[in-house]
Amino acid sequence: MRIIVAGTGFVGLTHAAVCSEYGHEVHAYDISEERVAAYQSGEREQIEAHVNEPGLADIIDENIDRYIFFTTDIEDLIDDTDVIFMCLPTPPKRDGSTDLDYYMNAANYIAGLLAKRKTGHRVVLVNKSTVPVGTARLLEQVLNEHGVKNFGVASNPEFLPQGSAVEASRKPDRVVVGADSQADFELLRRVYSQFVNHVRIRYIETTPETAEAIKYMANALLLTYISFWNGVGGRLAETFDNTRMEDLKLGVTSDGRISTWGSYVSNGAGGSCFGKDIQSLIYQLNRSGRSTDLLQAVYNINEYQKTYLIDRAVHEAGFNFNNKSIALLGLAFKKRTNDMRDSSALKVVESLLARGVSSIRAYDPLATNEAARWFDPEQNHLFERISYHETAVEAIEGSDALFISTDWEEFRSLASTIRQAVKPPYLIIDGRRMIPNPDALVELGYQYMAVGNMLHAPDSIKKKSENGAPAAETVPGIVAK
Repeated sequence: MRIIVAGTGFVGLTHAAVCSEYGHEVHAYDISEERVAAYQSGEREQIEAHVNEPGLADIIDENIDRYIFFTTDIEDLIDDTDVIFMCLPTPPKRDGSTDLDYYMNAANYIAGLLAKRKTGHRVVLVNKSTVPVGTARLLEQVLNEHGVKNFGVASNPEFLPQGSAVEASRKPDRVVVGADSQADFELLRRVYSQFVNHVRIRYIETTPETAEAIKYMANALLLTYISFWNGVGGRLAETFDNTRMEDLKLGVTSDGRISTWGSYVSNGAGGSCFGKDIQSLIYQLNRSGRSTDLLQAVYNINEYQKTYLIDRAVHEAGFNFNNKSIALLGLAFKKRTNDMRDSSALKVVESLLARGVSSIRAYDPLATNEAARWFDPEQNHLFERISYHETAVEAIEGSDALFISTDWEEFRSLASTIRQAVKPPYLIIDGRRMIPNPDALVELGYQYMAVGNMLHAPDSIKKKSENGAPAAETVPGIVAK
């Protein structure tokens, strides 16, 4: 089949690449000449500068100019195209609603081209990105307004975890297709022929609206799991002495009805989906007069989780951040990616700067260049206090405290690095529970605080602030968009 994928961000590029593996002729379209040139080069470094996903550059290199092509112009491709996947950015607005400007611009452009087709065979336009319930109807309206003939619209939401998106595309747990006609279902069965009637993969055909709702429901439920464990399980272990977080998880999730997913407490979930999607769902339901108390609580817990460890450090460890140098390990929202969208590190940096730190010494294996774009000193002079380092030990040296914000595997061996780089007294704030045996460090005089742990400190310094400490003032607009 001839397929056009409109938009070559994380979702679009991954989808285009994996579709090309199955022998489809895939044309990945983007208005960015820089992106298209980088992908067309087939060079790993250039590709990963835009989308850094394990295995993705290899697929592109193997299939480029055979099954996958990159272009900024699809006018000559439209006549013979079978399926067009819409993979456009859908960022949140301030009120939580979804910004469809990129989507609508692309929809109108493509509809204009389709209206001029010389051939009359059926083409189906498929929403791959997460869009509000009812967007397929909006797309249908745009196509009708342009006078497009013999078309269908469908919803085919993606469920790709960043860091393992290629594997999840090759071996999904489910494929959800929402369409109105058997003709459109048949076209998409041809796209996904390797998954139809698969013994393990659920191939689900439903209405476009149901498919759109499935994506929102799935992400809202996943964030609920995370917020429950952070907001209840983690708090229990942080509050009551001798409560072991790992045993708590084991005892609860041994019940076959309770998933282990989401039970790994942390300093909050980030990325391009969870926060954006739950805000959009709240907005959509509020507009219809529906209660969203549960969804709002889930969102609020996750946002609070991103910086509450800094408050704990002040109140429980008596740590004063003013004029201190803080090592920040991890900038991406999760390991195996350079994506910083909604990363907890964004809020950590904001909170640290609000508390008057003298410097932030940052390290991330992949996201340093991306962070430099987010924290642009020309947008806010406070970002001049951030320095970027080549290794974890380099970032830790000369610092007064450490904050671990991303779950990179290399951080599991930080204990020896800390002993090498700094001497106690020194505070370790572990937002990802990466250090396996913190008591060994505490015995040497270090203080250790983690999600799901009470403060671990030598008896001589383990005490709360005498009178507590004031909460950080809100500094609006510190984190660049």
